[in-house]
Amino acid sequence: MVDLGDLALWTAGATWVLAVGTLLALYWQTRQAGRLNSANAVITLRERFDSPRMRKARRQTSQHLIKNDLGDITSLEVLTFFELIGAQTARGLLDEEMVWEAFGGWISSYYGAMRSPVDRIQQLRDIARDPLLFHKLEWLDKRIASLDRKQLGSKYVEPLAVAEEDLLYLRREADLEVE
Repeated sequence: MVDLGDLALWTAGATWVLAVGTLLALYWQTRQAGRLNSANAVITLRERFDSPRMRKARRQTSQHLIKNDLGDITSLEVLTFFELIGAQTARGLLDEEMVWEAFGGWISSYYGAMRSPVDRIQQLRDIARDPLLFHKLEWLDKRIASLDRKQLGSKYVEPLAVAEEDLLYLRREADLEVE
């Protein structure tokens, strides 16, 4: 004979297991969807970064940075682009490691050149009277450096000024072909 109390207990237990399993599956699916959205967003941003308009802005900006000539940088499009990526990454919309893989060298190079030998970012902040101007780019550069340290381990060397690697990036950017 079946005890109705035991049957009710087993039914309740099975219902809880099913409910918890369903919630875990939904959590996993949501997390996977977020990762996929982040990956797609990084790919789209990378395509935008390689667009003719952006290549022209990158070329002009890097040429002026190499010459140490801020006065002629009329377009802040490259820095604004990285500021947007920084804001999205800080909010968790973009995966840090994917951003690091896709843009890390450029972010470090442009940011380093904007900070040294003259702190152009501070100059821009002073002109605009906005102490938060490019603060997400600054945050992103620190995160990129942290990921560099993590990946390179003992081989990581803290940059003191515009490193030779940064200048190589800028020189390649200055020679970009634009359509």
